[in-house]
Amino acid sequence: MLETTKVAMRNVRRDTNEKLKKMEKEKALSKDEAFRLQEEVQKTTDRYIGIAEGIYAEKEKEILEI
Repeated sequence: MLETTKVAMRNVRRDTNEKLKKMEKEKALSKDEAFRLQEEVQKTTDRYIGIAEGIYAEKEKEILEI
C-alpha cells in the first residue's frame, strides 16, 4: 500500500509539473515563477511521502509487537 501511495503522489507531481510547463510555454507564467512552483511541488511531494512512510513505519511496528 505504501508503494501505491508513493506512486500516486508522484503521478500528481508529474501532472502538476506538466501543467506548469504548459502554462510557461503559453506565457501564463514566467520561467522563474514556473521554476519556483515546481520546487514547491517537489517539497510538498517529499513532505507527504515522508508522512506516508512515517505512518507505515508506525503501523509496521504496531503489527510486529502483536
